[in-house]
Amino acid sequence: MSHHSEASVVPVAAHEPPYYMAVFTAVRTQDQSGYGETSTRLEELVKDVPGFLGMDHAQTPGGLGITVGYFRDADALTTWRNDVEHRAAQSRGRADWYQNYTLHVAKVERSHGFTRTEAPRSPTAG
Repeated sequence: MSHHSEASVVPVAAHEPPYYMAVFTAVRTQDQSGYGETSTRLEELVKDVPGFLGMDHAQTPGGLGITVGYFRDADALTTWRNDVEHRAAQSRGRADWYQNYTLHVAKVERSHGFTRTEAPRSPTAG
Protein backbone atom coordinates (compact mmCIF):
# COMPACT_ATOMS: atom_id res chain seq x y z
CA MET A 1 0.00 0.00 0.00
CA SER A 2 1.29 3.47 -0.87
CA HIS A 3 2.16 6.04 1.77
CA HIS A 4 0.89 8.83 -0.50
CA SER A 5 -2.58 9.45 -1.82
CA GLU A 6 -2.80 9.96 -5.56
CA ALA A 7 -3.74 13.61 -4.97
CA SER A 8 -0.44 14.27 -3.15
CA VAL A 9 1.71 12.93 -6.01
CA VAL A 10 2.65 15.97 -8.07
CA PRO A 11 5.74 16.36 -10.26
CA VAL A 12 7.92 19.44 -9.97
CA ALA A 13 6.32 22.19 -12.03
CA ALA A 14 7.76 23.23 -15.38
CA HIS A 15 10.07 26.23 -15.13
CA GLU A 16 11.17 28.82 -17.65
CA PRO A 17 14.22 27.43 -19.48
CA PRO A 18 17.09 27.28 -19.48
CA TYR A 19 17.75 25.48 -16.22
CA TYR A 20 19.62 22.34 -15.20
CA MET A 21 18.64 18.92 -14.03
CA ALA A 22 20.67 16.22 -12.33
CA VAL A 23 19.28 12.71 -12.83
CA PHE A 24 20.57 10.20 -10.28
CA THR A 25 19.64 6.55 -10.86
CA ALA A 26 20.74 3.88 -8.41
CA VAL A 27 20.31 0.32 -7.22
CA ARG A 28 20.87 0.05 -3.49
CA THR A 29 22.62 -2.65 -1.47
CA GLN A 30 20.90 -4.76 1.19
CA ASP A 31 22.43 -2.81 4.11
CA GLN A 32 20.67 0.54 4.27
CA SER A 33 21.51 1.46 7.86
CA GLY A 34 21.58 5.25 8.14
CA TYR A 35 20.32 5.80 4.59
CA GLY A 36 16.84 7.07 5.49
CA GLU A 37 18.11 9.64 7.97
CA THR A 38 20.79 10.87 5.57
CA SER A 39 18.33 11.08 2.68
CA THR A 40 15.90 13.12 4.77
CA ARG A 41 18.70 15.45 5.90
CA LEU A 42 19.92 16.00 2.33
CA GLU A 43 16.39 16.71 1.08
CA GLU A 44 16.10 19.46 3.69
CA LEU A 45 19.62 20.77 3.03
CA VAL A 46 19.24 21.09 -0.75
CA LYS A 47 16.20 23.35 -0.26
CA ASP A 48 18.56 26.00 1.13
CA VAL A 49 20.67 26.10 -2.05
CA PRO A 50 19.90 29.36 -3.89
CA GLY A 51 18.52 28.34 -7.30
CA PHE A 52 17.16 24.93 -6.23
CA LEU A 53 13.84 24.46 -8.04
CA GLY A 54 12.63 21.09 -6.76
CA MET A 55 13.11 17.35 -6.79
CA ASP A 56 11.22 14.32 -8.12
CA HIS A 57 11.67 10.73 -6.90
CA ALA A 58 10.53 7.38 -8.31
CA GLN A 59 11.22 3.75 -7.46
CA THR A 60 10.64 0.87 -9.86
CA PRO A 61 9.32 -2.49 -8.62
CA GLY A 62 12.69 -3.99 -9.64
CA GLY A 63 14.61 -1.73 -7.27
CA LEU A 64 15.87 1.08 -9.51
CA GLY A 65 15.61 4.43 -7.72
CA ILE A 66 15.46 7.65 -9.70
CA THR A 67 15.92 11.14 -8.26
CA VAL A 68 15.83 14.23 -10.43
CA GLY A 69 16.95 17.56 -8.99
CA TYR A 70 16.21 20.81 -10.81
CA PHE A 71 18.44 23.88 -10.51
CA ARG A 72 18.10 27.40 -11.96
CA ASP A 73 21.71 27.53 -13.18
CA ALA A 74 25.04 25.72 -13.22
CA ASP A 75 26.22 27.69 -10.16
CA ALA A 76 23.33 26.32 -8.07
CA LEU A 77 24.15 22.79 -9.18
CA THR A 78 27.83 23.31 -8.37
CA THR A 79 26.94 24.67 -4.92
CA TRP A 80 24.96 21.48 -4.23
CA ARG A 81 27.65 19.21 -5.66
CA ASN A 82 30.28 20.80 -3.40
CA ASP A 83 28.20 20.87 -0.20
CA VAL A 84 30.22 19.24 2.60
CA GLU A 85 27.36 17.06 3.92
CA HIS A 86 26.38 16.06 0.39
CA ARG A 87 29.98 15.05 -0.35
CA ALA A 88 30.10 12.96 2.85
CA ALA A 89 26.83 11.24 1.86
CA GLN A 90 28.25 10.51 -1.60
CA SER A 91 31.24 8.78 -0.03
CA ARG A 92 29.02 6.79 2.31
CA GLY A 93 26.80 5.85 -0.64
CA ARG A 94 29.73 4.43 -2.60
CA ALA A 95 31.02 2.59 0.49
CA ASP A 96 27.72 1.21 1.82
CA TRP A 97 24.41 2.04 0.17
CA TYR A 98 24.74 1.69 -3.61
CA GLN A 99 25.29 -1.41 -5.70
CA ASN A 100 25.66 0.92 -8.68
CA TYR A 101 24.52 4.35 -9.81
CA THR A 102 24.67 6.83 -12.66
CA LEU A 103 24.46 10.60 -12.67
CA HIS A 104 23.37 12.54 -15.73
CA VAL A 105 23.43 16.35 -15.80
CA ALA A 106 21.58 18.18 -18.54
CA LYS A 107 20.62 21.71 -19.51
CA VAL A 108 16.86 21.92 -20.02
CA GLU A 109 15.96 23.84 -23.14
CA ARG A 110 12.24 23.13 -23.28
CA SER A 111 9.73 22.61 -20.46
CA HIS A 112 5.97 22.54 -20.17
CA GLY A 113 3.35 20.88 -17.98
CA PHE A 114 -0.29 19.87 -17.75
CA THR A 115 -2.70 19.60 -14.83
CA ARG A 116 -6.19 18.15 -15.16
CA THR A 117 -8.70 20.44 -13.46
CA GLU A 118 -11.64 18.04 -13.46
CA ALA A 119 -12.28 14.32 -13.75
CA PRO A 120 -12.15 12.99 -17.33
CA ARG A 121 -15.53 12.46 -18.94
CA SER A 122 -16.64 8.99 -19.91
CA PRO A 123 -16.50 8.42 -23.69
CA THR A 124 -20.16 7.32 -23.52
CA ALA A 125 -21.35 10.33 -21.49
CA GLY A 126 -23.62 12.55 -23.47
